[in-house]
Amino acid sequence: MNLILLGAPGAGKGTQAAILARELNIPTISTGNILRAAVASGSELGKQAKACMETGALVSDEIIIGIIRDRLAQSDCANGYILDGVPRTIAQAEALEVSGIKFDHVISLEISDETIMERMSGRRVCPKCGASYHVVAVPPKKEGICDACGSELITRKDDAPETVKSRLAVYHKETEPLKEFYRSRGVLVPVEDKGSVEATSAAILAALKE
Repeated sequence: MNLILLGAPGAGKGTQAAILARELNIPTISTGNILRAAVASGSELGKQAKACMETGALVSDEIIIGIIRDRLAQSDCANGYILDGVPRTIAQAEALEVSGIKFDHVISLEISDETIMERMSGRRVCPKCGASYHVVAVPPKKEGICDACGSELITRKDDAPETVKSRLAVYHKETEPLKEFYRSRGVLVPVEDKGSVEATSAAILAALKE
């Protein structure tokens, strides 16, 4: 099953992708994690990505699509995958189609901007392995420490309130039109946020079985 998770920044795409990956036994392809690895490496690509991410702007289509093509060609994607964080624009969606990349379902996580602003203020991430937590909704076992690798958790610059507002504006302008794009192709599956990770996961899995 080839899936896309759509939703505003902070909608819970990464968390839900991890749960779906376990339930469906397919890998999650997170462009955010790939890009953050490039930033950490200090490469030229990483520097370009960092400048975009810190201001809430979008990384170029050329960079994104190249990364995705290479990743989906790997053997672990043979039985399906979950794309988290791409496509973000109609142009990217069209480029994926031109590449022959097809999707069975496109899940759209529906959530208000107000809820996202509240949620992002509590988000913490691991700078080493990329694991994501929330101080209330998905807390680590030990406060401030990553469950997976034991590193100290941080608040990303792109989770700062002013950056979140900018990212939401970009989402509504550039990414939200994708819902109509995929609705016209008969693969859009809208799922309302249920207020908890578990309830939203259950709603997604139920929708996929319909």
